[in-house]
Amino acid sequence: MSEPIAQTMAGCVVLVTAERRAAELGAALARRGATIRHAPSLSMIPNEDDARLMAGTRELIADPPDVVVVTTGIGFRGWVDAADAAGLAPPLLAVLGRARLVARGPKARGAIQAAGLQADWVAESETSAEIAEVLLDEGVAGLRIAVQHHGAGADGLDEAFAAAGADVASLVVYRWGPPPDFEALRASVRAVAEGEIDVVTFTSAPGAAAWLDAADDSGVSPQVLDRLREECTVAAAVGPTTAQPLVDRGIEPLVPDRSRLGSLVRAVVSHFGGLTAVETVAGPLRVHRAAAVLDGKVLPLPPSGLAVLRLLAERPGSVVSRQDVLKVLPGTSQDAHTAEVAVARLREVTGRELVTTVVKRGYRLALAPTDLEVAP
Repeated sequence: MSEPIAQTMAGCVVLVTAERRAAELGAALARRGATIRHAPSLSMIPNEDDARLMAGTRELIADPPDVVVVTTGIGFRGWVDAADAAGLAPPLLAVLGRARLVARGPKARGAIQAAGLQADWVAESETSAEIAEVLLDEGVAGLRIAVQHHGAGADGLDEAFAAAGADVASLVVYRWGPPPDFEALRASVRAVAEGEIDVVTFTSAPGAAAWLDAADDSGVSPQVLDRLREECTVAAAVGPTTAQPLVDRGIEPLVPDRSRLGSLVRAVVSHFGGLTAVETVAGPLRVHRAAAVLDGKVLPLPPSGLAVLRLLAERPGSVVSRQDVLKVLPGTSQDAHTAEVAVARLREVTGRELVTTVVKRGYRLALAPTDLEVAP
């Protein structure tokens, strides 16, 4: 029997802002205990029936390129599929086979190979900037260069090659459209502003920019940016290109070493697994948005109990007054008895030893003794 997957993300609420492969990303994090919220910031619209794409394909077949830059695997596959539907796949593949094929990373190379072709060069950094640097250093004057773009369209390659004397043919195989659910998108930025989300994941630069724009439009941008900059809520981007709109706003997102969905999952899991826990007499304690994990076990707490425990965990070892407890509880009660009842119910779940009463002052977490305290 295989070992169960560690519930490292138990209690964490993850916002997935992507439409494409969102289910895959969400499922991978949910298997590790996360609660998933889904609010795509953009939709992806295929261009299989786009007349401009087929017109551009016919022009390439009639006037073959010297170099073809493939920026995304899904885009290249969509291009070949669209050409096949139009009866143009055989002549297109023949033209591509005679050109120098440049791939922006392994996924683009894999798509080229799946079409029965071989990439002549692969940008290891998986960025358009590296492609531009290498080709411009080699010299592109007089060359015909076809660029298959990602959904955002031009990424600077067309202009750079044209300025250096190349004849550039631009092909956008899919494009970004409006979010499928505007209200879900607006609700997602408000949820981050209100501290309901532990981590926001981004898988494309246009998607990241659109999500930040939604925060601006919803009037919660200052709160959202503060939380992301201070890492109260973690921003996680699949790669440096995706991260750029966040960096431009002063956010330093979590970025994996490789621009892969699996690498993004591992980076997020590793980040939360490495967070410092509060060492209590009942074991390590971590409190996230949706749940608390004590000694590796998720506590079955109602929202009021979770709020009180979070307050105590944010001030480990310090006394929290009954008035402070009342402030985090729902409602407007100022009766100290309400705080006492909330703490009593918390103790029913956690055990009485975790939360101690400090007479006439309030409550505090019972921390594990340090080596100094237990030394003879």
